[in-house]
Amino acid sequence: MKIASALKRFSPVRTARAHCDVPCGIYDPISAKIAAQTVLKMVVRIESLSGDDVAAHNSFSRYIAVKEEHADLCKRELNILGNDYFKPNHVAEYPDLPAKFMAATGLCSQNKQNVDKAAAEALVAAVDEIAGIYWATKGVEYSDPVAEVRFGA
Repeated sequence: MKIASALKRFSPVRTARAHCDVPCGIYDPISAKIAAQTVLKMVVRIESLSGDDVAAHNSFSRYIAVKEEHADLCKRELNILGNDYFKPNHVAEYPDLPAKFMAATGLCSQNKQNVDKAAAEALVAAVDEIAGIYWATKGVEYSDPVAEVRFGA
């Protein structure tokens, strides 16, 4: 402890302050969208699994792990966007924005707890709604013309 005390006296630690987790201008809901699509893709793959052999069990375990990882990632990305990008003036313009975030992050949790294609599709749609609002705040009409290609068959 004496060394730590001495270091603090001779080289005081300064607190760094920042207003957001990500430097301004780098926000983009595409990370949340890809994570949500991955959740949906894993649900589709889980539902299409057949067989009771080791390979099927291995695939099932991997699909579940990826589904849960990406549901967490989607929630993290939404929380960063909701807490760091959107400000009170955005909520004044889009009063249902907090409810949309609450619903979307709730769907992230629901998709971790279950294998439900309808919930996974609802998550992708919820992220798209938030993305639409995000881009509207920048004066851009949101579209994701490559969503189906990115998702694949």
